[in-house]
Amino acid sequence: MSYTAEDYTKHYIVTALFKLMNVYEYENIRVKEITEKAGVGRATFYRYFKSKEDVIVYYFEHNTREFVFGQRIYPRCKDDYIKVATDVLTMFKNNKEPFKLLKKAHLSDLYLDFLNTSFVKTFEDDNPSENKYLPYLYAGMLYNVSMKWLEDDCTEDITTLATLIVNAVYNK
Repeated sequence: MSYTAEDYTKHYIVTALFKLMNVYEYENIRVKEITEKAGVGRATFYRYFKSKEDVIVYYFEHNTREFVFGQRIYPRCKDDYIKVATDVLTMFKNNKEPFKLLKKAHLSDLYLDFLNTSFVKTFEDDNPSENKYLPYLYAGMLYNVSMKWLEDDCTEDITTLATLIVNAVYNK
């Protein structure tokens, strides 16, 4: 995967926002402070984002693209799904600090909205005949499990947790 100047600029903006969230309350952070920290102009920020919330949604989208690009298997059996769930949880654990900041700022609903949108799109693309509530079931399960896991500082064993998630889907 190759990166463009736009990708790097967005990365600097995302990084700046999370660094500022480490120090200040989210609602007190202004776009001006983000652009100064990122080393970009205000117009550049607004070229790519409408709001601070858009920066966070981009963070989710970017990480999802990276994750999908890195996947080497198409799940066909229970063990494959456990591997994918393990990979998802590993990515989450590797990014737990930004999620802690989002939770502290009462912005975890952005994560749930992102998961809902992503699962709905995936189901529409891959399984259009499935029950319309199924993507929300999966998104809600992943959201709730990951948020509870985050409360415990992601200490539960990843494979155990991934197996629990997949077993819930397989009804075992």
